Order: sequence, then C-alpha cells, then structure tokens
Amino acid sequence: MTTLKVEIVTPEVALWTGEASALMARSSEGEFTILPQHAPTVGDIVPGVVRVATSSGELAFCVHGGYFQVGPDEEAGVTRTTVLAGVAEKINDIDVVRAQAAKELAEAQLALLGEVDEAVRAVEEASLGRAELRLRVAAAFK
Repeated sequence: MTTLKVEIVTPEVALWTGEASALMARSSEGEFTILPQHAPTVGDIVPGVVRVATSSGELAFCVHGGYFQVGPDEEAGVTRTTVLAGVAEKINDIDVVRAQAAKELAEAQLALLGEVDEAVRAVEEASLGRAELRLRVAAAFK
C-alpha cells in the first residue's frame, strides 16, 4: 500500500475525497500525522484544523470535533483514512461576516440567560465556540 485515500465527511455531505500523501490533525492526545501504510487506528479529533497534503497542494478544513479511522483497504490496495465530523467546512468556504454575527448573537444570548438550565447554556456556549473557531481559523489561513 503506497497510497493514502482520505475522506472528510459530515452527516450532511462528503467535503472531500481523494488521494493524499498525509493527513495532519489534532486529537485529545496531541497532534498526529497519518501516512500511507499507517497502522489501523481509531481516535477522536478535537476542534481545529485538519490538513491534507495532496500532489496539488495542501487542503485545510475547519473541523468542530469528530473522529477518525485508519485502516487498509485490501481490495483497492490503499490505506483508507476517514474523518467523520459533526460540523466541518473547507476553510476557504468560511463566511467571516456570518461567523462574526453568530458570535455576537451567541454572546448576547449568554448575557441574557443569567441563571438558566445548564442544557440551554451549553447550546449557546457550543454556538459561541463554533463561531470563535471559524473566526480564528479564517484569520490564520487568509
């Protein structure tokens, strides 16, 4: 197996599928790189950037957490790596104006909540976290 087949998917869409020389991301245990012939592995991906090195350059995705799986695809003769994220997008597709508006809305909602149900607060904090991640990643890759 000399090829790495990568899939970046969410429940709604397959963001990217193709051949790569490496996939770089971060798990709860630290940064990692997947190369062709990598040992079978399953793990988590923390919110941040997932980068894919291809023959035509590097692709970058903003991933809001998820999981990855690496294993051989004996039939195709490649190492298959799948990233499954609940929410993810190509960094070039981030709408900064929309992300800034979402951040401001989430901050306003949190300020109004006061002492409320923890589940309601968690939803707003998650929304704020996604907006802040989008803004940080968009700024870093512009």
